[in-house]
Amino acid sequence: MGRSPCCEKAHTNKGAWTKEEDQRLVAYIKAHGEGCWRSLPKAAGLLRCGKSCRLRWINYLRPDIKRGNFTDEEDDLIINLHQLLGNKWSLIAGRLPGRTDNEIKNYWNTHIKRKLVARGLDPQTHRPLCVAAAPAPSSHHQDHLAARSSCSPETSGAGHSSDDDSVFALHLGGIDLNLSLSPPSHPSSPPPTTRQEAEETSDEIIPKLRESELLVEREVMLVLEPPGLQRAEG
Repeated sequence: MGRSPCCEKAHTNKGAWTKEEDQRLVAYIKAHGEGCWRSLPKAAGLLRCGKSCRLRWINYLRPDIKRGNFTDEEDDLIINLHQLLGNKWSLIAGRLPGRTDNEIKNYWNTHIKRKLVARGLDPQTHRPLCVAAAPAPSSHHQDHLAARSSCSPETSGAGHSSDDDSVFALHLGGIDLNLSLSPPSHPSSPPPTTRQEAEETSDEIIPKLRESELLVEREVMLVLEPPGLQRAEG
């Protein structure tokens, strides 16, 4: 259930206010005060909505309304108040005597915005446009750039400057990781021997091989000889 309308829409006038309607509204408020806007139109003899009467009085017929263009002092005050309060036009209007919230809002959108942009300021944040358009890079993006710059051979200084080891420096979030890559070690091979040494070695090995062969042949013959012959020899 919503709020009931303030008046019967079917029996109210719409459009621009006439001079006679303005005079009736001013005369009634001077005699009785503003009072309740829902019952004021009927009491004043106006075929208007209560909201229409209130806006007409506040924005146009009120005797303390300040007419004319905004001054430079008012412009500066509106800018300072908007920086503190934002788009709270009723609060801003309360600090500018004789100015209405609707008038200040329209003046802001049509004039002050352009003035701030001409000064290089963002009308919403009141900061320089270059700073507002370029957001600061995130910490993740900064870490990614630092890692890329540190891994490149030009910036890290490691590269392949040494034939033995290759050192790569990787910086991630202030942590220095030194990764050393060394070639695999091979078992040391014996030094090459000369031809004379090889011949001397073979001269020592061959007699031992022949002696071993003779022992094997003797063992085989003993196994193959008949048992009676082995006893006779014994």
